Amino acid sequence: MKLADVQKILEAEVLCGSEWLNREIFAVCGADLLSDVLAFTQEKTLLLTALTHIQVIRTADMSDLIGIVFVWGKRPKPELIAMARIKDIPLLASPFPMYEACGRLYQSGLKGADNG
Repeated sequence: MKLADVQKILEAEVLCGSEWLNREIFAVCGADLLSDVLAFTQEKTLLLTALTHIQVIRTADMSDLIGIVFVWGKRPKPELIAMARIKDIPLLASPFPMYEACGRLYQSGLKGADNG
C-alpha cells in the first residue's frame, strides 16, 4: 500500500512531503512510547502517534521509518516540520484517534510492525 492510500483512508492532511506519497508501506506502528518504536519497528514502517515533539523525527530517522501520521488532529510546531523536510520524512495529520486510525489501516490490509 502506498502512503497516498493511507492519506485517503485516514482523511489526512499532508503537512510536508507530498512528493513522497508514492512510497510503499509494509507495516504500521501505533505508539506514543518512542522506546517501543525503536524496539518494534522495521524499515518502511509508518508511525502513527500523538507525540509532536522533535524526538519523533529523530526516532523516525534512526529507525528508517517511511513517514509519520499524527492522530487526534494534532499538529507539530513548524520546527518539527522543517526538520522532517530535511530528513525526507513525510508528515500527515489525521483527525481520527489512534484506535480508529490503526483499525482503519488494519482493515485495509496493512500489518502491524510486530507481525513482520
